[in-house]
Amino acid sequence: MERLDKIISAYSRYSRREAAELIRRGRVAAGGTIVRDAAAKFDPESAGISIDGRPLSVRTQRTLMLNKPAGVVSATEDPREKTVLDLIREEDRYPELFPAGRLDKDTTGLLILTSDGDLCHRIISPRKEIYKTYLVTVQGALTEADEAAVGAGIVLQSGESFLPGQLRILESGAESRAELKICEGRFHQVKRMMAALGKPVLALRRTAVGGLALDESLSPGEYRLLEEGDIARIFQ
Repeated sequence: MERLDKIISAYSRYSRREAAELIRRGRVAAGGTIVRDAAAKFDPESAGISIDGRPLSVRTQRTLMLNKPAGVVSATEDPREKTVLDLIREEDRYPELFPAGRLDKDTTGLLILTSDGDLCHRIISPRKEIYKTYLVTVQGALTEADEAAVGAGIVLQSGESFLPGQLRILESGAESRAELKICEGRFHQVKRMMAALGKPVLALRRTAVGGLALDESLSPGEYRLLEEGDIARIFQ
């Protein structure tokens, strides 16, 4: 017997907090009866839990590491574009498998796909301070002033601000390369940060999520199952 909000977060894309809100709004039923108490306990296999009338599929969780190629979008479905789920073989495409965070269409590298809503929340929430590491190539010469600006937290002209990150210059010149670490994942964040420094992004590749590095044996478009030890490394 487990708490209803825990069951939902374990077998869907929702975090515990989101699950509790669904329950409060009367969108969750067990055995056809609406349940509004997140702490109510049920046997996940026999309770017949549904969300908005759709049965919750109770299954073993699955988490994958994908080496995302350019040209695909980080979504579960798209009417016009090829998605990262289109790269996953049918036998590995669990129901509710979804990206834990997003990479832009032209950004490559490590993308985690999971069916575990609570794990996804822990990875993408800035409060958890799970830093994502990128190899970024920009136009223009990066300087120590740029490193300091990222470390202080860049503020855009619009007033929008980003949390402090870490920029380490690897090569500076007409085109520069650097390692960038940030714990947020806002829309086009890296591109907007670098643009604010006057250094447009030419190429972007994510190389690690927390302590988990991209498996370099994976060619673009390839993936592998993450074991418990792999997932633990994310949070080390």
